[in-house]
Amino acid sequence: MAEAAQVLKDLVKRWSVQVNSTAALAGAVADAAAKDDKQRREDGREPLRRKPELRGLPTAEATPSIKLTPWEVLHTLGCATVLSRQGAGRGLAEHWGSLKYCQALEGSSGRYMMLSEEGLNPTRHYKTVQSGELGFGFALAVAERVVKKRYPDHSVSVVDADITLQAGWALVGKDVKRRDWIRLRPDFFLEAWKPGEPSKVIPVACKGTHGKTPYAYTQLASASAQVEAVHVGPWNETPVLITSTELLGQGGIIIHLLHAPGDGALTVAPDDPAADADRALDDLNVYPDVRIPAADGEDDERVSGFQVLPARYGWFRAALVRAGAAGLMGFTGGGEPTAQYLTKRQGRRHFEGFTHAGTGIVQDVDHEIRGVTFIGTDHVFRLNGKRVEAFSGVAEDLFHPLRDGEVERYRQEAHALRSVWCSARGTDDWDGPVSLREDGSVMAMRLLPDPPRKRRRRSGA
Repeated sequence: MAEAAQVLKDLVKRWSVQVNSTAALAGAVADAAAKDDKQRREDGREPLRRKPELRGLPTAEATPSIKLTPWEVLHTLGCATVLSRQGAGRGLAEHWGSLKYCQALEGSSGRYMMLSEEGLNPTRHYKTVQSGELGFGFALAVAERVVKKRYPDHSVSVVDADITLQAGWALVGKDVKRRDWIRLRPDFFLEAWKPGEPSKVIPVACKGTHGKTPYAYTQLASASAQVEAVHVGPWNETPVLITSTELLGQGGIIIHLLHAPGDGALTVAPDDPAADADRALDDLNVYPDVRIPAADGEDDERVSGFQVLPARYGWFRAALVRAGAAGLMGFTGGGEPTAQYLTKRQGRRHFEGFTHAGTGIVQDVDHEIRGVTFIGTDHVFRLNGKRVEAFSGVAEDLFHPLRDGEVERYRQEAHALRSVWCSARGTDDWDGPVSLREDGSVMAMRLLPDPPRKRRRRSGA
């Protein structure tokens, strides 16, 4: 077992991760989809609707390998899953679940990232959880880079798709249990945005596997049905990304990645009040269908799914932006500040109030890291017998508008400063791994000194 200090050093080492995004991959996924459709017909089930025109990315957007640090992947995972409501923290600091992978990744011969001995030894149930969660982290880290290359002058936000869609469509409860299609939806939205310009929305479906490469083809075929469920604007004009992260690939971790082209722009009028993300959002009850244009002047085919038509672009922009703001506030440990950005159906009540004393002290920590002051929350635990502190927060200048409900001001200032956080340099007293994201968030960890130990009295002394 590695010393805690060595674990922290390894978390910020850059190792290569392979990216497979080729025409051959697209063909293999199409074959896997056709095989699944055939089996469904033989079983008397209807084949799934899948996103057409999936293809490999151009090398300008996805090179055969990229360099990542484990800490960068865990930061991305923590930010992405903070609103998932899967932990016992009731919405406070749920992102700390990403820390369980602190020792799951290492470098092979100093070159390729791979699962460590600890990462290779999970229980059967945990193995499924591990592949799913690490699949999120790796997929989003790579997908963000793709979108930043595509829109180099835009900021990119990762937004929980479930939380966003809940504001318009009921996704859980008795009324939807019998609708099998409801589970087919993206895992996340990537929003490429720039103040004063229409946002670009890219649905993303992420998978992960410990199996062999052919299983990744099956996963991508399934993911193609997830992203087909959401259309921003007319049918099939929304760009998408689908991924499958192969954790035990030859030569380390492999991210299989395909995309479909499209626009996905949310064009709204500057004076549209529905688009103002500072205003409280109400739940809507949008009819859950997608309109597929018919040929020869016939009526459009209407199928189950989620379609945002131009009349609701303003509302959808506000839902997307506010869900992103909720995620950032959740990442800093705030319950009430997170709840202000959510509707009742999105889980506002889940984040309101405190359930026990251990979650009552939040957003009460500030640290200067690389010359920037961050506000957030911390978590102290033991790593291989040594006490360590993990800290997550948002830059102070961006934290205050978010806390005060001024998300539009946050976006103006965050975009202006987006290059600052990744290039921040300066003196600080933080001795450990640090990850800064362009949204102004930070995740850092360091060793703590051992507390003084009191000598125990002998019985009867």
